[in-house]
Amino acid sequence: MTLEEIGGQIKSCADAMNSRYGSAVFDEWAVVSLVENKARVLFYTGPRNDAFLENFVKDLGTLRADLLGGKFGPGDFEFSRHAVGTHIEAFLALGLGYYLICNNTRESMETIAKNPRWLGAQVPFVELAEKVRAQPLAVSWDTKWFAKV
Repeated sequence: MTLEEIGGQIKSCADAMNSRYGSAVFDEWAVVSLVENKARVLFYTGPRNDAFLENFVKDLGTLRADLLGGKFGPGDFEFSRHAVGTHIEAFLALGLGYYLICNNTRESMETIAKNPRWLGAQVPFVELAEKVRAQPLAVSWDTKWFAKV
């Protein structure tokens, strides 16, 4: 999958999750590259455009060890139940060194999960994970470093 394709898939996933949930599940979606131990934002949509990368390491919180541990293959994901504020709630491995970061800057995952609609809202996320598993992200470095949809 290309960066442009994953951007479209993310938008579709977010729209479907929000529709099933009844409001925004995650208000922040970012594709980051951790290739060569350098964090680069390749795609971002959310309320903290400039502050996202600046606060990325701090905001990883409890997911930091999992994300930086490199044990997740394309389509694998992890949630942090107790992340609050700008601390990241979830990530999805998109390919070697590439991750989708999902965050709700207003609610914790614990609060989100209390809504009975959360179970149905997870379906589009899992479907996106399966698409990524079948066709991981491949980035061409001659394209733009940053894309916003």
